[in-house]
Amino acid sequence: MQKRKITNLSKLKFKPFNNYGINIKGMSWHKISYNKKNGGNGSYILKMDPGAQSLKHIHTGYEEFLILKGTLKDYDGKIFKKDDFVTFKPGSKHFSYTKNGCLILVFMRGINKPINKNNKK
Repeated sequence: MQKRKITNLSKLKFKPFNNYGINIKGMSWHKISYNKKNGGNGSYILKMDPGAQSLKHIHTGYEEFLILKGTLKDYDGKIFKKDDFVTFKPGSKHFSYTKNGCLILVFMRGINKPINKNNKK
């Protein structure tokens, strides 16, 4: 079947995470079906190294993710653990941090917009 794609998690090739036009320190991704040109729909695997922090951003559409490994702490102190499936609705804002690193399967339906590229509140 030519329209099928199989992604093996043990053979991922990560590239610097640059979805906002700049590389985010400690973050890399392996795009599965995500394409910014199609409105930001699709999925990808996100790897966050120990100490990495995402940019503060607003969701223009749904963002959902499954924690595959490690933990992720959201700006409000909520900790997402392995096997947690998290949904952010359109219009929600946040940023996240990982102390020890994590691997996340992300499902996007819209392009996230950075609020401040310096993460100042």
